[in-house]
Amino acid sequence: MFRRASRLLLSLVMLTSGAVIGVGATAGTAHADSCYTWNRTLSEGSSGSDVTQLQIRVAGWVTSGERLSYDGQYGARTAAAVKKFQAAYGLSADGVAGSATFSKIYSLQDADCTPVHFTYAELNKCNSDWSGGAVSAATAKSNALKTMWKLEAMRHALGDVPLTISSGFRSRACNNAVGGSATSRHLYGDAADLVGSPSLCRLAQQSRTHGFSEILGPGYPGHNDHTHVAFDPSPYWSAPTCGI
Repeated sequence: MFRRASRLLLSLVMLTSGAVIGVGATAGTAHADSCYTWNRTLSEGSSGSDVTQLQIRVAGWVTSGERLSYDGQYGARTAAAVKKFQAAYGLSADGVAGSATFSKIYSLQDADCTPVHFTYAELNKCNSDWSGGAVSAATAKSNALKTMWKLEAMRHALGDVPLTISSGFRSRACNNAVGGSATSRHLYGDAADLVGSPSLCRLAQQSRTHGFSEILGPGYPGHNDHTHVAFDPSPYWSAPTCGI
């Protein structure tokens, strides 16, 4: 909360003074951010690591069953996701990521780049260093960040209701302790089990339009008490009680 308040104060100071920090003549941002700062406007045809950073934050704004690649290429799918992000937050939906889009992103993230409504701790109740899974610790943590941004989009689409995560990343030891599948996406850091409200079926249904390719919920064996969402290279949805 303090970090977000500090960024807001910094923004107001710069707006009143006319100062712009870390921005060149082609900049698409109004102020620097303690997590990541975009220094140019991005649109179709742009490429680079700054596009990848944008893709991470808008990957939850896609159509049903669609997954946005984190490839650093600003193509038609990225533009469409940006448009949906812009429309969702009351911005001009032109698919071009400029100062207004970046300012909204800055307001949605903390200094460690996690979205404001989620933390790494929520996505890792197994250990402190993200080790012991099916991928390196760095990859597991990176996957968890991508998952959180999809959940942030889903949370907003549901009316900014809190989402409760009962399980995220698991090492093999943690996964075995709870009887998880040997091929569980939790081992990769890109899965989250959701409980509480909204209803499990509502969560399963909504998650289809936020970039999740593996959705398991009520009616699927072992999933009557939670809705599981994840990124899976081989998409699979099953929540029979919910009509999925």
